[in-house]
Amino acid sequence: MSNKINNSMSLANPDALNITNKQKIALAIGVIGLFIMALALLNTDFPNKGLFLTLSLVAIFGGVIVYSREAYLNKLEGIKNDGVWFKSISSRGVLGWILGVVLTSFYIVLYFFPKYLGLGTDGEANTGLIALFDPLSHLLSGRDASQWFVYGVLYTVAILAFGYKFLLKYRHNRYQQLRTGSVMFFQLGFAFLIPEFMYVMNNDLPYYDLKSIWPLNYYIFDEWSVKGFLSTGNIGIALLLFGLLSIFVITPILTYKYGKRWYCSWVCGCGGLAETAGDSFRQLSSKKMSAWKLERWLIHTVLVFSVVMTAAMVYSYLGYEKNDFWLTRGVFISLVIGLLTVVFVAVMYFKRQEFGKDAKMGAIGYAVVIALLLIMHFTGTTEHLFFIKAGTLRAAYGLYIGSIFSGVIGTGFYPILGNRSWCRFGCPMAAILGFQQRLFSKFRITTNGGQCISCGNCSTYCEMGIDVRAYAQKGENIVRSSCVGCGVCSAVCPRGVLKLENDSMEGRINPNEILLGNDVDLMDLLNKK
Repeated sequence: MSNKINNSMSLANPDALNITNKQKIALAIGVIGLFIMALALLNTDFPNKGLFLTLSLVAIFGGVIVYSREAYLNKLEGIKNDGVWFKSISSRGVLGWILGVVLTSFYIVLYFFPKYLGLGTDGEANTGLIALFDPLSHLLSGRDASQWFVYGVLYTVAILAFGYKFLLKYRHNRYQQLRTGSVMFFQLGFAFLIPEFMYVMNNDLPYYDLKSIWPLNYYIFDEWSVKGFLSTGNIGIALLLFGLLSIFVITPILTYKYGKRWYCSWVCGCGGLAETAGDSFRQLSSKKMSAWKLERWLIHTVLVFSVVMTAAMVYSYLGYEKNDFWLTRGVFISLVIGLLTVVFVAVMYFKRQEFGKDAKMGAIGYAVVIALLLIMHFTGTTEHLFFIKAGTLRAAYGLYIGSIFSGVIGTGFYPILGNRSWCRFGCPMAAILGFQQRLFSKFRITTNGGQCISCGNCSTYCEMGIDVRAYAQKGENIVRSSCVGCGVCSAVCPRGVLKLENDSMEGRINPNEILLGNDVDLMDLLNKK
């Protein structure tokens, strides 16, 4: 028995729970797996790379599995966030900062200095860590590994291993079981295995993660990518058409029916890693009003940048004359402006009242995009757009948004900013889906204010920084652009106050009904529920 004096008057022990001997062994096994990779990074010449890679991955995966089983299967089903604010790694303590530095350093090296991972250049063989993964790459696609293959393997192992941990932690909630199984399936199959097999079937096909939709998959409309799809015949054209259908047909329909959760919490790889490996850090998301204001400005600024950059990228390789290609620069700009205008007018006509004060900001954003497109069209040349080299513009987006924001900050800062900082502040896909979810979706989280005990679990564990408790206390439906529908707020509620629903659009947004009950026929309102 511990001799430590507990000065807390809490009924629950405030100290972080000690780990068992079995968990210590599991940690040691996982560290051994990481140690093998560290040795490879130092250019250790393993006699059998395939064997040592297998030992490393099995040790890492096995360590997480054994640790998770010991942590959760010895307890009753239910809410499991014991001592989360008293652990250094999950409360911005020393271990949390160390982990953040390690992750951030890894991403910086991965994106900008892959040679330090052992990537061979100019026909040279791989060395170091990347060479360790060569046997697996040869097995799947018959080619040497790259830094992206190494990243893909580690990314997939993380989602599968920590996904299993998440399944055990939330085994009392069927919704969490299903959506976690979904992200594990899509990461393993669609993001990792299928692209490797596609290369074997046709190595002229550009890399294509079928679940990655524009603007996340911003490179699908690059000139090299489009030419690659068109040059590979029917299968390439089919994949290109699937990409277009995903943007303009599949995504709007599914978001209308289920909200952005169908993608952000069930399919997306970024969301998959956040929900599994990043689950221990979800409580770190800021709930401050200043964070919410920064979120709104930043994520929509990135979206404007994405739209303009993509249009500029396509515009840069289109011709001026119909003899070159039927889609000329003038026709393309007209189509883009026309589409944006239709969307803007439709929203202003049907949803202006719900838009409220944001209508002005929406109009400004629309005007900025249109102005930039027109400036680009009338000042652009064959080599320059916005008086900048077209390639430089595309490279800037890939560097600052695709690499630094989504990778270095988005994942590396899990232990500091929470697990959804990229999804919350920078993801242009989340901005598009959130816009539709707020205005044109059946999804909402309903609340039963009469049963809320104001424990604050829901707000604490909302990874998107939403003050869920404020809605629950009033019995107000939660309809927010940023909500990814992960359902953890409902899973950690001890009273069953919160429920994820898809229903009719009528009565979906109900703040006035709740706050000004005397202004409505309450019996009529009750009968509509």
